[in-house]
Amino acid sequence: MLHKIIGRYGLGLFSWLVVLYLFFPLAVLIAASFTASDFLAFPPSSFSLRWYARLAANSQFIDAAWVSVKLAGLATAISLFLGVPTALVLSRNRFPGRAVLSALFISPLLLPAIVIGVAILQYAHLLGFARTFLALLVGHVVIMIPYVIRTTMASLGGLPMNIEEAAQDLGANRLETFFLITLPQIKPGVIAGGLFAFIMSWINVEVSIFNSTAALVPIPVKLFNYIQYNIDPLVAALSAITVYVAFGVVFAIDALIGIDKATNGQG
Repeated sequence: MLHKIIGRYGLGLFSWLVVLYLFFPLAVLIAASFTASDFLAFPPSSFSLRWYARLAANSQFIDAAWVSVKLAGLATAISLFLGVPTALVLSRNRFPGRAVLSALFISPLLLPAIVIGVAILQYAHLLGFARTFLALLVGHVVIMIPYVIRTTMASLGGLPMNIEEAAQDLGANRLETFFLITLPQIKPGVIAGGLFAFIMSWINVEVSIFNSTAALVPIPVKLFNYIQYNIDPLVAALSAITVYVAFGVVFAIDALIGIDKATNGQG
């Protein structure tokens, strides 16, 4: 009995230590963004919003953030439009080559993102739209679709087919069945996939850096370029904002559908 208690509390303590270990760099980053000094320092000597104000007054960073918002939002919408029907076909049908097709759609999760970035650049160059917003959009959709497909298929796996068959027996066509029966049931997986995809687009550097220009640069690439020549608290402030956005999306997932439902795909 004693060893069970020690094991339970020991595992709990170890888990919290791991969480703190992972969270500590983010805490240092956020704290450093509030310093009043001209250099990165932790702990900050005094509290100030100076660097956030400088960031808000920098038109180049504002433009980059706007590019990221448009890119992530549009890519998320396209990923949902393509990914949800794909997940429905793969989950509800058995046909030759299904396993190969499923692996193909999931392959962007297995390949290094930098390889995908180079491939998109070459592909766009051959078709004549390299280093444009369309090239960025295509690249982001490629890396985002697997998240939508995986979470949607997880939700579909918990939805019995006889519910859809019953709706069709009562006169509903396939489109009506999807929007009235299937989609409301798998909504948690769809929302989770969309939000996770938005995060991946928002923080992506590898695909974006090969397809951006001086006039068309997302915020992660802007940050990457900036830190090559400048190391100051402005870097911490900009990085902290990206963390705030990612945390905000996670909190939105938890508020809308719950983290547990999002991770296991249950409706």
